[in-house]
Amino acid sequence: MDNKEDKVTKEGDRIGFDGSDDDQNGIKLDDGSLSRFEEGYDFDFIKQSATVVEKKLPPFLRKVPLMVLILSVLALAVIIFAFIMEARANREAREPVVQLSESEIQTEIDGLDWIEQEFIPVNEYSRPGTKLENVNAIVIHYIGNPGTTAMQNRNYFANLSVTQETRASSNFIVCLDGSIIQCIPVYEIAYASNARNADTLSIEICHYDDTGRFTRDSYNSAIRLTAWLLDRFGLTSDDIIRHYDVSGKECPLYFVENEDAWELFKADVAKATGEME
Repeated sequence: MDNKEDKVTKEGDRIGFDGSDDDQNGIKLDDGSLSRFEEGYDFDFIKQSATVVEKKLPPFLRKVPLMVLILSVLALAVIIFAFIMEARANREAREPVVQLSESEIQTEIDGLDWIEQEFIPVNEYSRPGTKLENVNAIVIHYIGNPGTTAMQNRNYFANLSVTQETRASSNFIVCLDGSIIQCIPVYEIAYASNARNADTLSIEICHYDDTGRFTRDSYNSAIRLTAWLLDRFGLTSDDIIRHYDVSGKECPLYFVENEDAWELFKADVAKATGEME
């Protein structure tokens, strides 16, 4: 170590990046240092590996410089990764920060000024008080009684405890003017969707005539309510179904007879939830 001749560099000597002595901006290595530098790398092996890779490429790619090909693959990988991360971020943005229980969501509804609560008393025919198993879908209905209001239909459901003529009810009813009444809490079943009563929430929508077509106000309120429920229960527009999809009953009539209108409704709800942004 004390012999100056064994040092890798000589004081004051410099070499450029091209190995020339006359470049004053680099560091010069003596012959022994260059030999030791080269011994650390097997250049023949690197050249052979590159040749093997090139031979495995399709003929039309062999004309492309290897470095260009590698950079192209890396760029494609970056684009795919960015797309996956964006899709994940969008999905997470749609999900509730904390998944609430049905009773906690009901507490939130209690504070909403655009939903009026007129709960039906617990009874065997329209509000059995049975707890929902889960909320896996939102079921859309039409009231089937043209020209009637949300409150009139709410009272009809409540009066079934007296008339005992049938079992029927709904969690929500949207009126002709767009106002919304909640009849049954979101943690209890309603008698509305047959085999899906135990794992769905129901929305009845009022209409003026026998076509079952909703008013602009009732349509917009139904979108708002459905989108809000989907968001709070961690569902998507794929989880909106018609009564018809459960039992085959022509309900909601206009959305059964006009499939395009049904798909538009679902698309409008998706926009309202941010799914299509």
